Amino acid sequence: MSITTDPKIGLIDGPFQRQLEALSQSRSWYNWAGYAAPSTLDCIEFEYFALRNQASLFDISPLFKYRVKGSEANKMLNRLVTRDVNKIKVGRVAYAIWCNQDGMLIDDGTLFHLGNCDWRLCCQEPMLDWLLEAAWGFNIEIIDESATVAGLSIQGPTSYSILSIAGFTLDNIKPFDFYQDRNGVLISRTGFTGDLGYEIFFPHEKASDLWDLIWNSGSDLGLRAIGYDAVNIARIEAGFMTAGIDFMPVQSTEYLHRGQTPFELNIGKLVDFKKGHFNGRRALLDLKDKPRSCLLRFDVGGFKPADSALIYHKKKYEVGHISSGIWSPTVKKSIALAHIKTQYRNSPALFAEIYTLKEGQWIKRMEKMVENKSPFYAPPRAKQTPPFKR
Repeated sequence: MSITTDPKIGLIDGPFQRQLEALSQSRSWYNWAGYAAPSTLDCIEFEYFALRNQASLFDISPLFKYRVKGSEANKMLNRLVTRDVNKIKVGRVAYAIWCNQDGMLIDDGTLFHLGNCDWRLCCQEPMLDWLLEAAWGFNIEIIDESATVAGLSIQGPTSYSILSIAGFTLDNIKPFDFYQDRNGVLISRTGFTGDLGYEIFFPHEKASDLWDLIWNSGSDLGLRAIGYDAVNIARIEAGFMTAGIDFMPVQSTEYLHRGQTPFELNIGKLVDFKKGHFNGRRALLDLKDKPRSCLLRFDVGGFKPADSALIYHKKKYEVGHISSGIWSPTVKKSIALAHIKTQYRNSPALFAEIYTLKEGQWIKRMEKMVENKSPFYAPPRAKQTPPFKR
């Protein structure tokens, strides 16, 4: 007797489950916010190289999406996030973070300025309770759109051409701009890969038709559906951190002092002390010059991924750890995002302790680490407007 298990049992089908099931060869699924999401559909190599050399289609429907609107929406959001939302023009998207009263990061996300006093916040973690608490006393309405708004991310060199064939006019859409049509389809020039790409949001009931339109438009331009494993490689190459891996949302930590400030995560530029009061401001004023550690990008010697490796100063003293580490197929070297104790951040003598299994035995390597202050991968097409056609 053979017993088979379905990794999707207990998980919700997303708006594109029918299409993803038909494409899935690996049957590799994981839990993303209660939805059955693909880790891979075919194999990670095919999916990654489609993303970098052609175009990829990735379901981002499980993102949490909240509509914030009303006469005091700007005031409420300025009270919540650390940046000044009054500087975000209508038709623009901005990266934003928000902290608790102790200055520890709760989550990060993207803010879409849809219209006058009308916003959408997209984020990784469920935030409705926090938003309702932050909204107390303001004349606003908060609507949880997570289950009613679907999303797709199309990334890669041919993404612009595919969407153009599909009938969308994106010639003048700059990075962090968005386009919205009469049918409720919103296309933003954003993504989690560091490459040319777009994110598309639309009502759930339009999901199948929109998938078919984009899929058919990309049939001659190498479009491939992908899972998160390929996206994860691309986001590390772009130098992007992610919740639960490179930082722990403070409300999810089980021990005291495990939260981190924006200054410890190297995103202090998103904290605007000049705009007036916001949640965590007093604490951050005190902590801005006292980071315990720093999240930095590193080139790592050798050719073995250094994920989860401990970091040593002069090969003797433990001073940090790698939170995300891969061998980059495009950059052709081992790269990592790593937390380093502040006093050692500029040291030229940092080494990653990497263990590799070879012929049944574990071999330890101490590989030199060199800080890389720029994204590991940033092709010019990601910023060109209009992007070139292929």
